[in-house]
Amino acid sequence: MNIATKDKFDSIIYASDLVSRDLSWLKFNERVFDQSKKESRSIFEKLKFLAITASNLDEFFMIRVGSLYNYLDYDKERVDYSGLREEPFKVKLMLECQAFHKKQQEHFQKNLLPNMADSGFILSNVKNLTEDEQEYIRSYFNKAIYPMLTPMVYDGYRTFPILMNKLLVFGVVTLAPGEKKENRKLSFVQIPANIPRFFEVEREDVVIYIPIEEVIRENLISLFRNVNIESVNLFRITRNGDFTLEESEDMDANFLEEVKRKLNERKTGRVVRIEIEEGYSKWMINLLKERWNIQDDSIFKVERRSMLDFTGLWQVIGNRRFKDRLPQMPSPVHPLSYPEEGTEDIFQVLKNRDILLHHPYNNIDPILDLIEKAADDHNVMAIKMTIYRLASDSRITKALLRAAENGKHVSVLFEVKARFDEENNIREAKKLQKAGCFVIYGISNLKTHTKLMLIVKKDENKVTRYVHLGSGNYNEDTARLYTDIGLLTTNEILANDVSEFFNVITGHSMPDTYESLITAPRDMRNQLISFIEQESENAKKGLPSGIFIKVNSLEDSEIIYALYRASQAGVPIKLIIRGICCLRPGRPGLSENIEVFSIVGDYLEHSRIYHFHNNGETRTYAGSADMMVRSFDKRLESLFKVDAPLLEKQLMNIIAFNLRDNVNSYKMLEDGTYIRKMPQADEEEFNIHKEFFHLNVDDVMQVKLIG
Repeated sequence: MNIATKDKFDSIIYASDLVSRDLSWLKFNERVFDQSKKESRSIFEKLKFLAITASNLDEFFMIRVGSLYNYLDYDKERVDYSGLREEPFKVKLMLECQAFHKKQQEHFQKNLLPNMADSGFILSNVKNLTEDEQEYIRSYFNKAIYPMLTPMVYDGYRTFPILMNKLLVFGVVTLAPGEKKENRKLSFVQIPANIPRFFEVEREDVVIYIPIEEVIRENLISLFRNVNIESVNLFRITRNGDFTLEESEDMDANFLEEVKRKLNERKTGRVVRIEIEEGYSKWMINLLKERWNIQDDSIFKVERRSMLDFTGLWQVIGNRRFKDRLPQMPSPVHPLSYPEEGTEDIFQVLKNRDILLHHPYNNIDPILDLIEKAADDHNVMAIKMTIYRLASDSRITKALLRAAENGKHVSVLFEVKARFDEENNIREAKKLQKAGCFVIYGISNLKTHTKLMLIVKKDENKVTRYVHLGSGNYNEDTARLYTDIGLLTTNEILANDVSEFFNVITGHSMPDTYESLITAPRDMRNQLISFIEQESENAKKGLPSGIFIKVNSLEDSEIIYALYRASQAGVPIKLIIRGICCLRPGRPGLSENIEVFSIVGDYLEHSRIYHFHNNGETRTYAGSADMMVRSFDKRLESLFKVDAPLLEKQLMNIIAFNLRDNVNSYKMLEDGTYIRKMPQADEEEFNIHKEFFHLNVDDVMQVKLIG
């Protein structure tokens, strides 16, 4: 693409009042990548963040680029928020992806590879090993790898083999002795997923990592005997993983089969990206381009001295030898509203007050404690839950199984459309179903993303409902890495709302209204817009106003334009959006009163908080929903109102701390780019991922949000 065309694209994009969702996501991945460049981080942390950006980019190509190809391949029209149609947008998107890929490769080669030896490990090839080490590797190859490799030739007699998504593949061009060049053949050798990414050679002072492809490359001739190898080409493909589940009449049978069928389709989805080592056979790449209908801008070249697939670096990061080289996170502290955590019966505590949990600063144990006690308590009659993602060895599943065995009514909505967790969720759901639990596999064409739990317990002469509402999954593993909000309560208003919502989910009920719950897809967008409009009215009357929102993503155009109108009315608006933000802040006449920040650091920001000043009668909500079209129209979501003074102040303090952060914070500019927020000359560093471990009630109760 020439410079004039690029400038034309950029001017169209800048003229739009909205920022492209996909281009905004790429800016988010750049902020993650920025963590890999911070001098204060160890090389193991830098490798970790580089691996995360690679994993993020894999999913981006599978889902977002895959979705774009669904339009391109079937001649469906789409105009991106940038103002570009399908083909021009694809050109722009691939330009940005290629530029990011180049930054990753340069950083790895210039800043990480040269500093590995000082940290006790190196990446090397077989030739740099001692003779004894080379012999050991040959033996390992012959016994453990060679039997697993299957050369698959493609010619006029054999069909083109199915190459798996995200696996390393050798494309080997061969020619039989005496044959003419036009009779050369192309064979594929796929490296199985269950072979470690690196072969490890441990010496006293250093660990040597040999990429598995180098071990195979050294011995590849054993697979191609008595033919001439013309070229050996290492590559990796990414396939379209985006699919939409159609509605199914029979939710217990047909729906699950539909999910399984779509999962299988991921294995054969159209190729959307090829990553390949430089020096490749042009004949081979032309054949692949024609076969997969892919253009040059979707081919990402990697130098031999670098490596394909940075996600493999997790093997280095996870080596026990280097365990103490990664920063150790502080132990969780007791919740401000539950200082006696672990010493008092949680059922008794919740009868007297609500508990707000802020993970990972507070443990997930109170939730696990509650459900495990409920499973064994003979007075507990029922447990109802929604489950989106679970830990690999989930205490939640074990507790629910035990509850069912103890004769309690257990209802679980398992969202089998949770992306990339579908198979695990189906497996766990079937366990519960066999144990006698009432299991629902999702709701028709909606994805159940809300996080709710209801425990019904008989206490003396009355029944008490214990409720948990949260922003995060019931997952012990991610609760140590993601920041999330959870409310434990026996509040009758919320308990009624949650009971009604479960009736909607499990049965056929349409309640008139909820008192403290806002739900999607019914009325969440409209309710939030009404809150925004109320702030606009207050500002026009000269009354105090302000909007403070913390979410993962902001993409819904109706919400964005409501925020634009509020800005024009004079409402001060501060948004903390970790990832995608399609709103354009600071544009004269449009969004001058809107500031957008993004927090990216040691923990993944996952909590959602909505705070409206409302002329001093504050409205503060938390929950599972981002401000996206899918959240409002295609998901079962919930936001819950927090009224208890201490708990509401805690949520306000989370926002206030996010706005103060000058270590992990980035400010969004009008053009959609971001700049790092740095401590000023007279400021000390304020890192929220450390400060939340040192809260006290008095300080939190003093917090104010000022526009």
